[in-house]
Amino acid sequence: MTDPISDFLTRVRNAVKANHKVVEAPGSKMKQAITKILFEQGYILAYKFEEDAKGHPVIKIALKYHPETKVCAIKGLKRISRPGLRRYASASEMPRVLNGLGIAIVSTSKGIMTDKKARQENVGGEILCYVY
Repeated sequence: MTDPISDFLTRVRNAVKANHKVVEAPGSKMKQAITKILFEQGYILAYKFEEDAKGHPVIKIALKYHPETKVCAIKGLKRISRPGLRRYASASEMPRVLNGLGIAIVSTSKGIMTDKKARQENVGGEILCYVY
């Protein structure tokens, strides 16, 4: 597999389309940071970092749905920077997703954070994905 972050986002996207309650994906430190951001921003209900029988890290994510309309909180996940085409942005050029209604997850020198926090701390970095 050449892009594990893309695989992680695709697993979440497919689970949203299939109306699943829980998603399970292989874990890494970067995927854990992305999962924490999704939880802090209110896109997922809960998450758990575990290990499987062989000792490999696994991330379990409980997706968040509206109680009446059954619509998922995640409308879209889009991978921006890929192994074949990296996308970087400085603090002044940081993108605004859907005019501020969505978030961009950015990998900076100070860790993985949202576009808003990157602007506040005046750091740029690699734009990993858009969530809306």
